[in-house]
Order: sequence, then structure tokens, then C-alpha cells
Amino acid sequence: MRLKGRIWFMLWLLFALAVAAWVITRDTAGYVNARELAEVRERHLVLKSMRNDLVRRIRRAESRAILVPKAESLGLRLPADSQMIILQTPGYEER
Repeated sequence: MRLKGRIWFMLWLLFALAVAAWVITRDTAGYVNARELAEVRERHLVLKSMRNDLVRRIRRAESRAILVPKAESLGLRLPADSQMIILQTPGYEER
């Protein structure tokens, strides 16, 4: 049985429509993924900025300029050099 021209035309048209639908679906998924990736990158930058701010605040809080006045307000004082003792852990071997 030979297929007539109209049937071939309909088959090619259905094939073209199926390919177009597949391309549109793929592109839509790509746009959605690109948008999600942009949001994740933006969130990453925000979190990185927050981390850098926290690290900066921690370093400032660990500085002598901050710790010494707080210790003195609690009645503590800095030891003299002769009062410092360096302790070594047991089993320490010099190499």
C-alpha cells in the first residue's frame, strides 16, 4: 500500500511539531535552571559576605585592644614577663 501525499505531509508535520515541542520544553527547563542558578549564586554571595563580616568581627573581638580593657574591667591584669611560665605537654620530644 502506497501512502498518499497528504499522509506524508501530515506525518512530516507531526514530526516537526513533536521536535518543536521537545525544543520548547528543553529551552523552558534551561531557563528555569538558569534562574535557579542565578538565585543560588546570589545567595552564595550574600552568605559569603555575611561570613566575611563575621570573621572580621571575630578577629576584632580577639584583638588585644578589645580584650585587655574587658579583662581589666573584670579585675584581671597582664602578667609581668617574669610571671609567665610556658608549659610543655608530657611526652614531648625534641626533634
